[in-house]
Amino acid sequence: MDFLLSGIQGIMEHPEYIIMYLIGALLIYLAIVKDLEPALLLPMGFGAILVNLPASGVLTQQLTEQISSTGIIEWLFEVGIEASEAMPLLLFIGIGAMIDFGPLLSNPRMFLFGAAAQFGIFAAVFVAGLMGFELNDAASIGIIGAADGPTAILVANVLNSKYMGAIAVVAYSYMALVPIVQPAVIKTLTTKKERCMHMEYKQNTVSKRAKIIFPIVVTFVAGLVAPTSVSLVGFLMFGNLLRECGVLGNLSDTAQNVLANLVTLLLGITIAFSMKAEAFVNTQTLMILVIGLAAFVFDTAAGVIFAKILNLFSKNKVNPMIGAAGISAFPMSARVVQKLALKEDPTNIIIMQATGTNVSGQIASVVAGGVILNLVTSMF
Repeated sequence: MDFLLSGIQGIMEHPEYIIMYLIGALLIYLAIVKDLEPALLLPMGFGAILVNLPASGVLTQQLTEQISSTGIIEWLFEVGIEASEAMPLLLFIGIGAMIDFGPLLSNPRMFLFGAAAQFGIFAAVFVAGLMGFELNDAASIGIIGAADGPTAILVANVLNSKYMGAIAVVAYSYMALVPIVQPAVIKTLTTKKERCMHMEYKQNTVSKRAKIIFPIVVTFVAGLVAPTSVSLVGFLMFGNLLRECGVLGNLSDTAQNVLANLVTLLLGITIAFSMKAEAFVNTQTLMILVIGLAAFVFDTAAGVIFAKILNLFSKNKVNPMIGAAGISAFPMSARVVQKLALKEDPTNIIIMQATGTNVSGQIASVVAGGVILNLVTSMF
């Protein structure tokens, strides 16, 4: 009974706990009812409730007055994220095993759209700096624009940002809201005629040898251009090599399903460690929410505008909507673009081009994350 009374008293003395319970409930609602990134939002939401219970045992296990031990969520955070960044990196192996680079290799021009759509990262860093965030925090917040949750978590941890919890929640929440955010931006920047543009898809056969060599070459080039990105790009490409080598089918399937699902589950509940009320309930979190939305808008807009500019100088016109698929939300963004195309014209199939662009955005986002890390760490 004493524990119950002290717990209730703790909540009454810290009403910000109630706000975190509501945030946790909202994330769980979005995961279950709206089916928005349930594998991540559900454990994050439940974790937000766990870590904000007064004297929560998931943070510190008080065995006696003299003896205490580290709680499970704090231990997972220290080992899996803070000490080694293991969880985000292991997740990249699973993501890499899911990706087919064939559509991109058959039309390398899609690399340009993936690069253009990373504009939101650097724009968000600039905006965050103007709003008073320190450089390491501004750079971490900017990575939300990558539309890549694991990259955002890893960069925020490496740069020791005190807003990791807010960054993770905002990054994954906006990833889940891609089907809502992107169509509004695309329709604002394009005409119906542009959205109805058909694109010819030439089925170029990409050899197995090319698909095997590609992840190796990308890793090597990334290591030379942005050494800090090797852990990100390398694990992504290693997962893809498992997929394409043809001799490790069981491991590839394991990486795509068992590994990716398990790490996603653990990552979601572990990141809740940085969602403690005292660090989360503040005006900075609201500012990060606004900057994150701006980053997603900038990303989408930059991809669409780049495609429209390219059309001014190219004989082979592209549907500007595929530029929006250059963000890293794979494969959701490509599906959003295809859905919009079909809505305007039921005969318009541009899914292969959109997928190629989406895949290029996945590569570009992790390289951009490495570039940000290189630039910021060199300044300290």
